[in-house]
Amino acid sequence: MSPTTLPAGLDHGHVTFLGAGPGDPGLLTLRAVEALATADVLVAEGDVLDVVRQHARHGVAEVHTDGGPSSDLVPGTGTPQLAVVDGASTTAGAPAVRDAAHLVMEAARGGRRVVRAVSGDPGLDAYAAEEMLACARAGVPFEVVPGVAAAVGVPAYAGVPLRDAEGADVRFVDARTASDRCWSEVGASDGTVVVSTTLDSVGAAAGELVSAGRKPDTPMTVTVAGTTTRQRTWTATLGTIAQTLKQAKVLPSPDGGRPVIVVVGERSAAAQRDQLSWFENKPLFGWKVLVPRTKEQAASLSDQLRSYGAVPHEVPTIAVEPPRTPQQMERAVKGLVTGRYEWIAFTSVNAVKAVREKFEEYGLDARAFAGIKVAAVGEQTARALVAFGVKPDLVPSGEQSAAGLLEDWPPYDPVFDPIDRVFLPRADIATETLVAGLIELGWEVDDVTAYRTVRASPPPAETREAIKGGGFDAVLFTSSSTVRNLVGIAGKPHNVTVIACIGPATAKTAEEHGLRVDVMAPEPSVHKLAEALADFGLRRRAAAVESGDAVTRPSERRPGARRRRTTT
Repeated sequence: MSPTTLPAGLDHGHVTFLGAGPGDPGLLTLRAVEALATADVLVAEGDVLDVVRQHARHGVAEVHTDGGPSSDLVPGTGTPQLAVVDGASTTAGAPAVRDAAHLVMEAARGGRRVVRAVSGDPGLDAYAAEEMLACARAGVPFEVVPGVAAAVGVPAYAGVPLRDAEGADVRFVDARTASDRCWSEVGASDGTVVVSTTLDSVGAAAGELVSAGRKPDTPMTVTVAGTTTRQRTWTATLGTIAQTLKQAKVLPSPDGGRPVIVVVGERSAAAQRDQLSWFENKPLFGWKVLVPRTKEQAASLSDQLRSYGAVPHEVPTIAVEPPRTPQQMERAVKGLVTGRYEWIAFTSVNAVKAVREKFEEYGLDARAFAGIKVAAVGEQTARALVAFGVKPDLVPSGEQSAAGLLEDWPPYDPVFDPIDRVFLPRADIATETLVAGLIELGWEVDDVTAYRTVRASPPPAETREAIKGGGFDAVLFTSSSTVRNLVGIAGKPHNVTVIACIGPATAKTAEEHGLRVDVMAPEPSVHKLAEALADFGLRRRAAAVESGDAVTRPSERRPGARRRRTTT
């Protein structure tokens, strides 16, 4: 039995103190994911909850330790709400601030499994020992799942190794609690010093080290928002860092209280950061990319964009509604059960969803597909079928489109095919390419409207303003309809935004709407489109470096600035 699946106590529950890492959700350990999947209650600061909640089971209750809007257990989860009230309060029913230890203990009552998630590692980045002692005194079983400490993970993402081949000594200092003796010891050392502090305290920490004996020309790096796509790193020396941050217009700032990781030392390879900064040098690092698709449709595309360092933002441009006359769909599904069809072809996730919903309406499940060959266009469509319990017999080996499906579709053979009919559940606006191709191959086709596509509701005002005001660095258009619908519901993207189109037809529609096309996919594939945008970003970055200019995102350019047209 894994330590993360220990049985909870009948009265006292079980607590897992879990390190969520410095910010990148991909740094959660396998044991952390396992613990989250079985938790009844999550206790954490709001930013940590954003990192871990995607791995929690549906309906888990959340307790915010930073006094957020959900400091009590979230209602509607089947778990009683916490009464976050100090028992010593003299005013009946008056809420009082409870420290994290009290919140953890109260959440663990009644045999519940509690995950207490903290940023970084519980033993190095957080003061979790007091909460662990409280559990021990109360007889509440607990465990610790280590996480990637910020002092280790952030320098790795900044391209700053803490040790070289000669094995330099490494010291970790928390500037909030460091004593004069601590500063004296690290100042007298020639090893690498990793300082956890805040942005507006960097200069003071540098001064402490110089006063303690470190040379003013000692190299150092300062990294804020480490391991996230907001990460930014400055390279300087102990003597110049204050001026560097001032010249970069980083300080003074109302955000000066943000935590940073400072690495100081000759052996920390700060001088080689231009070669070792793998994360910030990703082709689309920090780019906010608008993806005019639903989260379900954009899942793999958004994952690909994240791998390039981008921050995808999905905005649905169409909504799916049932057909106006459902009788045709009902007859087709009944025909599927009674053996009317040899094949059923799904060209979209929405088609799979429409058939599945009709099955559930009739009390059917995937067993009704027995004896029927199933075709699917696209990886997401195939996944939706597998989730339904159906493994596709045919997925295009080449282009994931109607044309690609026809390339692999077998002609009708009366010897091997007892039935000559194909069920094709599709959208009301689908083209006739697939139907015509199947008929040419000798098949009879029942082309059935399984769902209707209508223009989606406008996105929130904040998103609309970002689209029109240049808040997005790029937008990916995957069809002509996404161009028309996005402009219709949200307005035309600003001229600083990079426009990327999946093909010539989509590009023509974009130009007809007054947009300049910067990137075009070499072939009609959403993944090739993302690759083309990444290549555009890589060349843009290389050009800036070669000319000695600062590497900026498109949205950071002056509004209205003239831009050179570049196509891929």
